[in-house]
Amino acid sequence: MINQNNSNKIKPSVREIAMEHGLSFLFNEELVMLILGSGTSCMPVEVMAEKIVEVLDDSDPADVVDNLLRLKGVGQGKALAVAAALELGKRRSSHLCAPIKSSSDVVPYVQNYAVSKKEHFLLLTLNGSHEIIQIHVVSIGTLNRTLIHPREIYGTAMREDAAAIIVCHNHPSGNCEPSEEDIDVTHNLERVGEIMGIELLDHIIVCRESYYSFLDNKMLLRNQNVVVKLA
Repeated sequence: MINQNNSNKIKPSVREIAMEHGLSFLFNEELVMLILGSGTSCMPVEVMAEKIVEVLDDSDPADVVDNLLRLKGVGQGKALAVAAALELGKRRSSHLCAPIKSSSDVVPYVQNYAVSKKEHFLLLTLNGSHEIIQIHVVSIGTLNRTLIHPREIYGTAMREDAAAIIVCHNHPSGNCEPSEEDIDVTHNLERVGEIMGIELLDHIIVCRESYYSFLDNKMLLRNQNVVVKLA
């Protein structure tokens, strides 16, 4: 039985599940609960973990600590503990960067955004072997030309010495079919990529039950034998 006076501490059941089934069995919020250890008198650890996961989903890697510190009850110690766990995970898994050979290879890395109620636009930078260098959250909100500017996309790609990029976003509505705005943004990025020498390989839209690939559906300009030039 859990001591009611220590309700802000992590529930033993989470540790028991981790010990019995392994960490891969836990939800993201439960993994964060293990990192935090406890919440505060004003915020139970379960609530804090949920808020932290929301911040992580909405943050570019470079902004994680600053964004976490904006949460009430999250001080430097907890923010740095979460960020350190992310950095350690990235370093430990860096050798697992398998080549991206098809749209289906990308989906597992971005599928967690499919259940988000907010639209997230993501940039995947790839090296010459088409291995993922990094996944960036470029914007949150409705997709349009103002939010998705080629300068930001390709500026990030150049800083990481990327040979190619893939962009992704989720449709909270559950309908993966691209809108006219999705198509316009994709073709604009494709044109700029041709000039920059950094090819846009695909634009993937993810939903809860499915996904849509511009490449697979021959919706990229090069699939349609359209001359790629700046509009």
